[in-house]
Amino acid sequence: MSNVVSMKRKQDFGDDPLAVRETSHYQKEYVESFVDKWDALIDWDRRAQSEGEFFIETLRQHGAKKVLDVATGTGFHSVMLAKAGFEVTSVDGSDEMLAKAFDNARGRGEMLRTIHSDWRWLNREVHDLYDAVICLGNSFTHLHNDNDRRKSLAEFYATLRHDGILILDQRNYDALLDHQVEPTHNYYYCGEDVRAFPEHIDESLARFCYEFNDGAQFHLNMFPLRKAYVTRLMKEVGFQNVTTFGDFQETFREKEPDFFIHVAEKTYDEKKDAAS
Repeated sequence: MSNVVSMKRKQDFGDDPLAVRETSHYQKEYVESFVDKWDALIDWDRRAQSEGEFFIETLRQHGAKKVLDVATGTGFHSVMLAKAGFEVTSVDGSDEMLAKAFDNARGRGEMLRTIHSDWRWLNREVHDLYDAVICLGNSFTHLHNDNDRRKSLAEFYATLRHDGILILDQRNYDALLDHQVEPTHNYYYCGEDVRAFPEHIDESLARFCYEFNDGAQFHLNMFPLRKAYVTRLMKEVGFQNVTTFGDFQETFREKEPDFFIHVAEKTYDEKKDAAS
């Protein structure tokens, strides 16, 4: 029993953490002790204030009512959207995250419909169509190879109605890779009692360290996605129009935003297709 508890409390990156560059490892990274502290990293109140009504307004502008949150984490966006009147289904590949999200929602007067699923085989578990899929919190960067990213985007595309949208965000890795600009954490990770910083970055690995005031320390190994690559991949999978925002603004300078938010439209535009 003690060994099981220990495994849930500690991350395991082996003898060479920088060599851990595989998609499936994320399940070992979100151990119970890290998940317990995740909300301190986000700070729900401050994050809600920083992003405002951006996602709610974007979904409403596209007529979305039924939303699939494929990276629900501890439930922040699922709860916010449910409270705004959307019909939300919450998906995550981590059992620990889903349990935390369910408890968080219940504590805020909401009951989440949760599904445990790996994105690469999303439609094995999700048997419905949605107006919108959201993949937020820099979650897409847990996919470490091109095939996994293409497969996951295709799964998102398949679960959308013909006029649906995908909203996907990512950290501004271009700034980190090209300019060594560290994130400000003004928008996404708003907690005051934690320091999050890149411990290592190269073209195929971004290793972030999360240090909490009580001395606890955790890491995430992610793939540093470049913005142009992500938008190209979306179009290759079938999304026709992709609009990118920087920290919730459509006009921005490339090195400034901490995060990019891509809004990809599935709607088939015959004129746009003919022009291309």
